[in-house]
Amino acid sequence: MHSTPLEQRASSVEVSNPFCQRREERESLRMASVPVKERVKVSQNWRLGRCREGVLLKWRCSQMPWMQLEGDSLYISQANFILAYQFRPDGASLNRRPLGVFAGHDEDVCHFVLANSHIISAGGDGKIGVHKIHSTFTVKYSAHEQEVNCVDCKGGIVVSGSRDRTAKVWSLSSGRLGQCLHTIQTEDRVWSIAISPLLSSFVTGTACCGHFSPLRIWDLNSGQLMTHLGSDFPPGAGVLDLMYESPSTLLSCGYDTYVRYWDLRASVRKCVMEWEEPHDSTLYCLQTDGNHLLATGSSYYGVVRLWDRRQRACLHAFPLTSTPLSSPVYCLRFTTKHLYAALSYNLHILDFQNP
Repeated sequence: MHSTPLEQRASSVEVSNPFCQRREERESLRMASVPVKERVKVSQNWRLGRCREGVLLKWRCSQMPWMQLEGDSLYISQANFILAYQFRPDGASLNRRPLGVFAGHDEDVCHFVLANSHIISAGGDGKIGVHKIHSTFTVKYSAHEQEVNCVDCKGGIVVSGSRDRTAKVWSLSSGRLGQCLHTIQTEDRVWSIAISPLLSSFVTGTACCGHFSPLRIWDLNSGQLMTHLGSDFPPGAGVLDLMYESPSTLLSCGYDTYVRYWDLRASVRKCVMEWEEPHDSTLYCLQTDGNHLLATGSSYYGVVRLWDRRQRACLHAFPLTSTPLSSPVYCLRFTTKHLYAALSYNLHILDFQNP
């Protein structure tokens, strides 16, 4: 059987060390240089919830920031810009002067990803931006009729989801930049999206306002629906964040206050594990270390929760705002030593190396 051009491109990209693998390798190398005693101490601090809280950045106007980490740099959206900051060697502070400022959207940046030395951004202006990190090259193109809520990029392919109830597949190659390969009528607002590591399919998380599952998997080559996940979502159980851990496993969270772990080899109708936010708060974001640690960001009081995926109950909770300044955790990321959480007015850090 002959492979399609998309499958051929996928196989070549997987050999070329994808972004997530590079990040894991960097973390492994970084930890390998740390003495064993220090590694054990940091691991215990995570397990016991011992950390020092701090604020890395502040801004005057309320924002809905998104964030990514790459090496010793942090990228964060503020209004219609994306700013790049360099960490100081301790990883617990930033150089105040940004390394770079990436502009181009007429309204707020809703979401962005890093891929192959590019930033792919989704804007409230209905446009997708392509920014080269180490140059001034920036291109933006009209993608949707309403705001683009989410975007992902792997293997030269971009997928986007919008409030206009469509998901689209785009080419990132220089000769076809901005060319739409597929338009998918999701019949529901798309809040989150992710491409499978195999580059054969992608999953959309929608608002769950129709008579179908908010989690659906689509063929990347044809744009056809392959399957949906789950069967008992209540109305309004929209999926705000999701991520693949492997080609057959993924995590999702959202308005119905649950994190769900799906294994496509076991069942597409029922998740294999779920964790409930104990205060019935919407879950805006999640992150995992690919092993046992799971972190979530809640809608009230800037609460970050840490979970051991082998247990049902939450391990630790860190409220990062007080009542007058209650804010969701819009995005969180962590390394082996630090956790970073983006809220309405601040970028917070939990330092597990020096509690």
